[in-house]
Amino acid sequence: MLFTSALFAWAYLPIVLAGFFLIGRWSERGAALWLFVASLVFYAVWMPEFTLLLLASITFNYLVGQRIGALRSKAWLTFGVTCNLVLLAYFKYAGFLLVNFNAVAGTDWSFGQIVLPIGISFFTFTQIAFLVDAYAKGVREPSFVHYGLFVTYFPHLVAGPVLHHAQMMPQFARAETYRFNFTNLTIGMGIFALGLFKKVVLADGVSPYADAVFDGAEQGSGLTMEEAWLGALAYTLQLYFDFSGYSDMAVGLSWMLNIRLPFNFNSPYLATNISEFWRRWHISLSSFLRDYLYIALGGNRFGDVRRYANLLTTMILGGLWHGASWSFVLWGTLHGLYLVIQQLWSRLRGANQAPKVSPAPAPSWGARVLSWALTMLCVVFAWVLFRSPTLDGALSIYAAMLSLVHIESGTVLWNEGLQLSTGWLLCLLLTGVALWPRNSNELGIGLRALVQGRETRVAFVAGASATLIAMLILLNNSRGVAGAFIYFNF
Repeated sequence: MLFTSALFAWAYLPIVLAGFFLIGRWSERGAALWLFVASLVFYAVWMPEFTLLLLASITFNYLVGQRIGALRSKAWLTFGVTCNLVLLAYFKYAGFLLVNFNAVAGTDWSFGQIVLPIGISFFTFTQIAFLVDAYAKGVREPSFVHYGLFVTYFPHLVAGPVLHHAQMMPQFARAETYRFNFTNLTIGMGIFALGLFKKVVLADGVSPYADAVFDGAEQGSGLTMEEAWLGALAYTLQLYFDFSGYSDMAVGLSWMLNIRLPFNFNSPYLATNISEFWRRWHISLSSFLRDYLYIALGGNRFGDVRRYANLLTTMILGGLWHGASWSFVLWGTLHGLYLVIQQLWSRLRGANQAPKVSPAPAPSWGARVLSWALTMLCVVFAWVLFRSPTLDGALSIYAAMLSLVHIESGTVLWNEGLQLSTGWLLCLLLTGVALWPRNSNELGIGLRALVQGRETRVAFVAGASATLIAMLILLNNSRGVAGAFIYFNF
């Protein structure tokens, strides 16, 4: 069930909201149970065969978390984390590892067809964070219903953000969470409509250009340099508006339920270096990798060489988290190298500068623009690996981007009924939106300030948002093909 479907917007969501607040008038625990069951139903619509696996994972981690919280036992922590990683490794990486083993050993072993449960990366990481926090911070959750809701909460279940126990449990314990609030519903509808617009109009609007180029490369079609760069830029914009649109919708849905989710994006394409990019892009995953992997490996506590090795290792594993392929491994490696080069450059600049008694002047406008352009060039170049199903496809696009092959006249876009000029114009417009200083986080905050305590404005925004949502749902359904969110694959 997609957030962009009529089934979700006009059936599932109204029923869930009505049941949650009606039950919440008499029983907060009953309302939490209702939302837990509704979230399981949301998952079961996607993959009914793996709903029991999800429940088993929740039950296992809840019981292990109870033992860790009571005993502060490192052995129980190791056992719990290992079991989670083994489950994730089997479903996500067993086939990949076996294919590579067969290639090296010349064998022909097989596990059969392994179907990847949707959202397994997100609900596994969420629960690993809970176990680590139970050991390190003494976090405990006595209510199985609240813990199950924390893991399965439908706005974030299949594509994040990666949540922490401390972010959600206090909200489930507040009485006001279970009381209907029309202002919060209105704010949520506005933010949801914004995310829906990002997905249905912006991301899905530019996706044909990215798909044509990357699919053409996979099929061995020749690409011109212009086609290759247009395809890479189109995917750069599609991915951002697709995933940030999902994150906005998750935030908006949570507002409707009086629950606050953390922001997951903060204008990442405004970053002027790679470190800043990762502080702005998929913030919950970046924070998880920093807190539970980079710091666990030693962070920057053991000298520069170890620090660079930790950075590289963290990014390689972050790439592998997205999928079991060498393309993701190389994408993570490339970003790891970017970070190491940035750190080396910063250290070199610091060593060459004389000590200062006053703060260093801010970089000039020209220097900031140059830094931004170099950062974006690196990001766009790396996204080619992220999008390409195979290394051969990625190499074909890279060869065209770097003009290592010469094609007089490309036909990849023409065969799909697409025009280069239209594609460039669309990318230019979307780039302007992506670089607009007031992002959706700020728009949501502004919307809250606009309607807070003003009943007339609340009613107007609610009506306008409902109308826009309905129009976007109809537009999406008229296309005949349901466009799933990109991060559902991870």
